[in-house]
Amino acid sequence: MHFLGPPGTGKSHLATALGVEAVKAGRGVYFCTLADLLASLARSEREGRLQERIRFFCRPSLLIVDEIGYLPVVPGGGNLFFQLVNARYERGAMLEQRAKLSRGNDLVKAMNYMLKRWAAFTLFLEDGRVCLSNNAAERALRGICLGRKSWLFCGSDRGGQWAAAMYSLIITAKMNDVDPQAWLADVLARIATHPAHRLDELLPWNWKAMREQALAAQAA
Repeated sequence: MHFLGPPGTGKSHLATALGVEAVKAGRGVYFCTLADLLASLARSEREGRLQERIRFFCRPSLLIVDEIGYLPVVPGGGNLFFQLVNARYERGAMLEQRAKLSRGNDLVKAMNYMLKRWAAFTLFLEDGRVCLSNNAAERALRGICLGRKSWLFCGSDRGGQWAAAMYSLIITAKMNDVDPQAWLADVLARIATHPAHRLDELLPWNWKAMREQALAAQAA
């Protein structure tokens, strides 16, 4: 919603009144000027936290932006403002569709699940290392599922923690194209006498490189 008109016609007062009513209805409200909003987004962009800041401005049900058009915007401000409006629209569109469905609808359950975890679901926009899906994690769990009848119970919480540690080591080796059995057998045989300040040599990727160098030296 946009209130347009010359200065002094009460646009800010009208927007403030809407904000007060929204607060009375239990809604979250954030009030700021366009200059402050864009300055905050620009600063976050320079610090590499733009998506985090956009998520912050997406949280309140009502975002009131005052003094639009009074002052020149910061360089790139139009693009920053568009990103924020687009992010709020996407989230708002989901809320709008959810309101049209019955509470027990499976689609509503899926929407609620995503909305409660909105920050996690949109993290990939901020960090390129984050995968769009958890397919890699599910593939890594297949080996565990194959033998779940054999290790259905870990015996204790501590046993479960040790199992998780072993799974992490094995999958880390596989992801680095290292045979887990050969790596673990060699590391366990050497770790007791291996210098503590050189433990990084036993990491899968370092172990593999040193192994290849040793084999190349033997072949020569």
